[in-house]
Amino acid sequence: MNIVTLTLNPALDKSAKVDGIIPEQKLKCHSIKYNPGGGGINISRVLNRLDVTTNCVFPFAGNCGALLNELLLKENIKPQSIPIKAWTRENLAVVDTQTKQQYRFGMPGNTLTKDEIAEIENTIEKILEPNDILVLSGGLAEEMPADYFAKLIRKFSHKNLKIVLDTSGPALKETLKEKVYLMKPNQRELALLAGKDFLSSSEQEEFALELIQSEKAKYVVVSLGARGAFIASKEGVFYQSTPSVSVNSTIGAGDSMVAGLIYSILNNYSPEIMLKWGVACGVAATMGEGTALAHKEDVHNIIRIL
Repeated sequence: MNIVTLTLNPALDKSAKVDGIIPEQKLKCHSIKYNPGGGGINISRVLNRLDVTTNCVFPFAGNCGALLNELLLKENIKPQSIPIKAWTRENLAVVDTQTKQQYRFGMPGNTLTKDEIAEIENTIEKILEPNDILVLSGGLAEEMPADYFAKLIRKFSHKNLKIVLDTSGPALKETLKEKVYLMKPNQRELALLAGKDFLSSSEQEEFALELIQSEKAKYVVVSLGARGAFIASKEGVFYQSTPSVSVNSTIGAGDSMVAGLIYSILNNYSPEIMLKWGVACGVAATMGEGTALAHKEDVHNIIRIL
């Protein structure tokens, strides 16, 4: 079974530390690290650490894009990257070593021409076989219509794919006009899908089950932040709390969770075990710094105590 992760708005993630953040002062950064970034790219990186091969598709350009490709190759991931005109963005995360607080700066994403979008779709079509997994993760490129993911699902509907969706905002709402296999909103995103600003715990369960019963999704996994997550399916609703660990960075925790869920799909795990793997991967990601993401040893250690 092929797994294709699509990242339309990738980034080169730079992380650094500063010994005290003070306004209007020249601050000396240290402990500089670079990592490939973007929803689908992060998912491919974590799955690779779990010994699962993926087809990592994304557009790239410029020095940041070239380094992004190089870093993926160093992780033994062969990128299916498509050259474009607009340069790949660079994001920055800075940790104040005195307060342990993390500051995250996201830069505007790239734009894609019609020809570049067509080339991305052609690349995906050459890879995909019937019943494969297509992962639509992260935000859309700048100026893309909110219904792009929905159009892409319709384009490949004849392949009977398992669509894994992890996006937000209008793109999430528009994509759910098509059926997906698994979706992973957070509490805020779930409430907005329901047309509300807030949902109680019981309302969250009810609405997630509505999505299942209306066949919008086979699995709905809702992340609850530090409290863990729950999964809704035809088998019911299951919760999984998180163990107490030292949190160094929350960047990529959601992407790592999605990777754990996909790993479970490949292994035909039950919804309850699927959720354990998702939470374990998400928690493991918080133990690293910057965008280090989840590592195999940490994931297995967490699985043992869940």
